[in-house]
Amino acid sequence: MTDEVPRQFEIEVPPDVVPGNYADFANVWHTSDVFVMDFVSLARPPQAGADADGNAVTIVPGRVVQRVRIPPQQVFELAKALTQQLEFWEQETGRRSGS
Repeated sequence: MTDEVPRQFEIEVPPDVVPGNYADFANVWHTSDVFVMDFVSLARPPQAGADADGNAVTIVPGRVVQRVRIPPQQVFELAKALTQQLEFWEQETGRRSGS
């Protein structure tokens, strides 16, 4: 049996990071060593276009405003934290996500 001392994190947010960045959506991808979340803000309104095969598509121009890399072990903790905060938000606002 190990006597593990509890950790208490003291996290400082630098003043230039406090305002944050607005993102319209996030794109998540991974490698064998890391999960990457690209937070994207729309750059202009969507417009009609064509893909490489000439098929009609709607082009949605966006710009990555922040890229965050986390180790795979932290993905589970992040998922739990997001679920918990979403539940709190739903209770506080009386709204359901996705509706």
